[in-house]
Amino acid sequence: MNKKYDENNIVLNKSFDFALDIIELYKFLKCKNEFVISKQLLRSGTSIGANIEEANAAQTKKDFATKMALASKEARETRYWLRLLSKSNLIDYDYKNYLNKIDELIRIITAIVKTAQSNLSKH
Repeated sequence: MNKKYDENNIVLNKSFDFALDIIELYKFLKCKNEFVISKQLLRSGTSIGANIEEANAAQTKKDFATKMALASKEARETRYWLRLLSKSNLIDYDYKNYLNKIDELIRIITAIVKTAQSNLSKH
């Protein structure tokens, strides 16, 4: 399922698509009676794109950097929950695709945060 929101904003598109993937995974985990970690994963995995969306409406460069840093934190938390699910074998499932996607998002968001923070320190 690939729902493009803004063709010119790669990180927003990837985070939105990832959120859709996380919602599907959440539904699967609920069917397997996993309720605790799945809710944490749903919250953090969908929050990434929400913070990026807010960053795009930031009124200042500092606000943009702050919102993108929050997106980075949520992405890292999401990776934690995915790794925990994967390594615990709580639910037998191949999480590799999700882990690859979150690692890519983290790389992109980290680069954006570093650039934004660098631009802030120049002014």
